[in-house]
Amino acid sequence: MAQTTDFPVRVPLVTKPMGILASLAAARRNVLSIIPDIATRQPMVSGKTGKRWHMVMDPDALRKILLENVANYPKSLVTKNLLQPAIGNSLFIAEGAHWRWQRRATAPVFSHRNVRALSPLVTDAAGRCSARLSQVGPRAVNMFDEMVATTFDVISDVTFSDDKGFDRDAVHNAINAYVAEAGKVSLMDILGAPNWVPRLNRMITGPSLRQMKQIADQVIDARRNSAEKSPPDLLDLLLAGEDPKTSRKMQTAELRDNLLTFIVAGHETTALSLSWALYLIAHDQRVQDRARAEITTIVQGAEVTGDDVPNLPYIRQIIDESLRLYPPAAIVSRTAMASDVLCGREVRKGDTIIIPIYALHRSHVLWDRPDDFWPERFDDMKSVPRYSYLPFGDGPRICIGASFAIQEAVIILASLLQQFRFSPVAGRDPVPEMTLTLRPEGGVWLMADPLGL
Repeated sequence: MAQTTDFPVRVPLVTKPMGILASLAAARRNVLSIIPDIATRQPMVSGKTGKRWHMVMDPDALRKILLENVANYPKSLVTKNLLQPAIGNSLFIAEGAHWRWQRRATAPVFSHRNVRALSPLVTDAAGRCSARLSQVGPRAVNMFDEMVATTFDVISDVTFSDDKGFDRDAVHNAINAYVAEAGKVSLMDILGAPNWVPRLNRMITGPSLRQMKQIADQVIDARRNSAEKSPPDLLDLLLAGEDPKTSRKMQTAELRDNLLTFIVAGHETTALSLSWALYLIAHDQRVQDRARAEITTIVQGAEVTGDDVPNLPYIRQIIDESLRLYPPAAIVSRTAMASDVLCGREVRKGDTIIIPIYALHRSHVLWDRPDDFWPERFDDMKSVPRYSYLPFGDGPRICIGASFAIQEAVIILASLLQQFRFSPVAGRDPVPEMTLTLRPEGGVWLMADPLGL
């Protein structure tokens, strides 16, 4: 592996205990900086910072939290307070019966057939990205900005195709403002203050979020009265969806909150996966050459399509390894609703359960060479312990759009590698920082040299 001691970049984890104010300051800069380094070497770490908390990295305990006893571990108040202003009580936040009916109503939307039918929109967006890169000339490009633009192209085409009233720029700007500010943990969140207590970040993002919701409501109402089209886009599928048990369908506000969930999560997380993957392969020409050889053999100079995705396993392994090293949702939290035992340790009602996916994916107990970039570790996915790898969560609340995200990432990455060789820019390595998602602070600056010149 072509690596240096500084590659791949990683977050310096905590080696000393921190009090509540130090934890708050660290979390506002980078949430991952509150994870103790020992979490990469132990199954569970507990402490108290205002409230009792437990970081869990043991696959059996994670299975219990996410699958076997999932009702006891709903999403924490902090998580809900961060996300509710933008996405309401949508599928991502809802609990209990309200979550179950929404999940039943939306599950068919992400069927294999529907996901594959939307793949031409991904191929088209990848083509537009390649055209932009071809026009740049011999200079460094911030591939993070390019991937954000490309995946937003995809999600807006997939969601609001042909809608004249959809102001893409306004929605895009609102999402960027929200992600930049809303994920900054406030003291009110740390202390578990009620949702009605004002937070500075909500005041900053409030106007743009209101505009974004108003635009979405207008498009939804207009679409209800328009003729059906083929193939249907995401909004068409959601409008047609209903809970098979109760025949309940989503009203405008419920549709809007779920659409915004899919837009915010769908484009941000895939853009991050691709940005980190491009950073990684730019530093390892061996991996890049092997990936390009696979593309040449399978695609043979044509556009990369959804039909090619199952036949590009090494591209998928690069995406999987990128998600391991830099999971977009790198830390998640739950609240224990009743007493339990995890890893032989008492968990009390009201304790915060933290799943530091970043530490789990770099565990020295679970992974060989955990900090190395090595896509081949995913040659046999069945050999990877189920709950040691959680880029999309697991259990009944596993990410509903995971298959679409993987298809999108494989098509875009393969399309770019088909036309460009990527190499790093000296002194411009990204810094992994997490507020709401694990972003490459400073951007991913690479040279993108056209092939065949």
